[in-house]
Amino acid sequence: MRRRQLSGILLTGGSSRRMGFDKAGLLVDGEACAERLARLLSDLAAPVVEVGPGHTGLPAVLESPPGSGPLAAVAAGRSALLLAGHDGPALVLACDLPFVTKALLEVLADHPGDASVVPTVGGVDQPLLARWSARDLDAAAKHLATGERSLRRLPDRAAATRLDEAGWGAVADARAFADADTPADLAALGLGPG
Repeated sequence: MRRRQLSGILLTGGSSRRMGFDKAGLLVDGEACAERLARLLSDLAAPVVEVGPGHTGLPAVLESPPGSGPLAAVAAGRSALLLAGHDGPALVLACDLPFVTKALLEVLADHPGDASVVPTVGGVDQPLLARWSARDLDAAAKHLATGERSLRRLPDRAAATRLDEAGWGAVADARAFADADTPADLAALGLGPG
């Protein structure tokens, strides 16, 4: 099966206030988490952009204003992808997910249909480890312009394909969706600072 043309958006611009150090530098098997995720995305998608200060060597852009949250970051990533000539769907990935695997990203990339594909863990949507449709990517800037700052409405859950464990459990476990936001999260995940 030929893989659809996908781009990628890696979000690295969070302030990491609760962590106390930049989460992008978190080491996973000796590799900075942001660099590892950039490599995984680049194996499956092109072009791939980083929305953040430039931790990975990918083309990097900043959301406006910097640090204004994931919705603004997705909108900035979409703008950069459009400038690069890509107007299709994108894998969207936050840099604080140390146990994401290529196999899990492949499940999202290869899922049939044009809708966004949003995994769920225990009934909770995971929009920052998802395939966003072109329609939902375009809607990010529209929602941002109305003053919206959260991802509550995007991707559009009514139109998205939501994948529970039956859809992704053969290639990953729930740990793949565990984000590292605080030192306590690091300890629970068995990781140390970068």
